[in-house]
Amino acid sequence: MKRLLLLTLGITFFSACQSEATPEINMNRVEIPQSELLQLHNKNITFPKDSSQLLFVTTPNWNSREGTLQRYERIDKSEAWKKVGEPISIILGRNGLAWGLGLHNTPKNAQYIKKEGDGRSPAGLFYLGNGFGYQDFKIDFPYKVYKRTDHCVDDSNSKWYNKIIDSTKVTKDYKSFEHMKLKNNLYEYGITVNHNPKQIKNAGSCIFMHIRSGNRKGTAGCTAMTEDKIKEILMWLKGEEKPLLLQLPKGEVGN
Repeated sequence: MKRLLLLTLGITFFSACQSEATPEINMNRVEIPQSELLQLHNKNITFPKDSSQLLFVTTPNWNSREGTLQRYERIDKSEAWKKVGEPISIILGRNGLAWGLGLHNTPKNAQYIKKEGDGRSPAGLFYLGNGFGYQDFKIDFPYKVYKRTDHCVDDSNSKWYNKIIDSTKVTKDYKSFEHMKLKNNLYEYGITVNHNPKQIKNAGSCIFMHIRSGNRKGTAGCTAMTEDKIKEILMWLKGEEKPLLLQLPKGEVGN
């Protein structure tokens, strides 16, 4: 099989497309055009073998606050990723992207590293945690209904840092947090992202995918889209498929 079609091999930057014609892949005896397959060439990204759903977000550069989300899936977890549905317009952190803490390796020469309060969304590969919202939503992905008293702690000095907790059931040791049920609709439907699962101090916290606001100023570090699109994604996700989120500027993807 040509290296062009492998997901996790290659160099950090793939500089040019191969000049010769590349045959279409026979996957389950169905020919799939190469344009429908994910072509990622970054030695820092290795996909878990047990995952078969992927949300792939790309932006023009590290400082872009707007980007595109494309869904992918693979029936056989050893095969290539195939596009699902149409691209979705998203908005990221107001200052763009920075390498976060997840399933990837952070480049030694990385210019942008995710920090608490930097207004950047985490770049890299992450497991999705659970869906959430203000009311029940019957889907095949873990889902939680949050109350106003459910807090996501962004105080690095707290033992609850980067955790969602019921504030009525813990001893409060934090000074800063987010309500998981807001006074607006931004968290009416959302998905938690397993960024910084080891709770590394000041490395960034409370990263979600959720409904976007009416302005184009960017988020504090989340990935936002219209309500109909976040609901569409929630209904598509399957818990047993161990879905992933991959976010990268196009310069880190290859061609």
